[in-house]
Amino acid sequence: MNKSIAVIGAGAWGTALAILLTKAGRPVTLWARDAQKTAAMRQSRENPRLPGVALPPGLRVTAEMPVADIFLLAVPMQSLRAILLALPPQAPLVLCCKGLETGTNLLPPEIVTTRSCAILTGPNFAHEIAVGLPAAAVLATPDAALRTKLIKALHTPTFRLYGSPDHIGAALGGAAKNVIAIAAGVVMGAGLGENARAALITRGLAEIARLAAALGGKAETMSGLSGLGDLLLTCTGTSSRNYSLGFGLGQGQGLQEILGSRSAVTEGVMTAPALLARAATLKVDMPITQAVTKLLSGEMNVRETMAALMSRALKDE
Repeated sequence: MNKSIAVIGAGAWGTALAILLTKAGRPVTLWARDAQKTAAMRQSRENPRLPGVALPPGLRVTAEMPVADIFLLAVPMQSLRAILLALPPQAPLVLCCKGLETGTNLLPPEIVTTRSCAILTGPNFAHEIAVGLPAAAVLATPDAALRTKLIKALHTPTFRLYGSPDHIGAALGGAAKNVIAIAAGVVMGAGLGENARAALITRGLAEIARLAAALGGKAETMSGLSGLGDLLLTCTGTSSRNYSLGFGLGQGQGLQEILGSRSAVTEGVMTAPALLARAATLKVDMPITQAVTKLLSGEMNVRETMAALMSRALKDE
């Protein structure tokens, strides 16, 4: 018997997951906070965040908190704690948000401490998932039995899931890649070239791996889908909100100008200072994250940011 699934959050990513799982024959409910939005989606059978992609007939859309066997939380990172308070206490959670909580600097699985949860993360653009293009992701939890149960419930013919016990490393990869993607966008927007972007991605991966190990995760997790895979996609794909924000900054646009033109959250903007603060408490050097944080705060401009990275002391790789 199929497990009933509730997807909490009707942004592009939550809607894409709901479409994917409904088409694979699962009973799915998609929840959005805004009752007017849900009514419009029920009538049009489309989410404006995924233009041109029809909601399948079996997908139920509601503004009332559903009952389900599994909950997928695809909400903005800064809304996660509040949403947890509204959920039924028994069902396992799959955390699909990426980032760190402002103020506490905690990763998603560090916020959920009183119930079973897993992380779903990887190199996935929502629109491609929604239209059924092939993709892979990581389902990470140290609970082996829960991992097996969730992979069985959530895999589809076009969405291959790999298990991992390293939920901290997987969550960090999903958060930190957004910061590196902003830097990659800056490099390309400023016309600094593919060589510079390749170097930046490689060194970005190295600093994320250092922090993963310091947090109790595994550095080798960063070589997989939740690390290198997600980093490559986000640093090179033009559909990435974080990359495109960096590209605009590199071309001389202002941060508020870029953010003001968007309806979706660009997680890397809030993640960068939180990630840097978390690294500082563990005495982990993260020069790219530091440079992005200073750029976003206005402490340095693009030219000064790139100069600071290139003038660091020489050392072995």
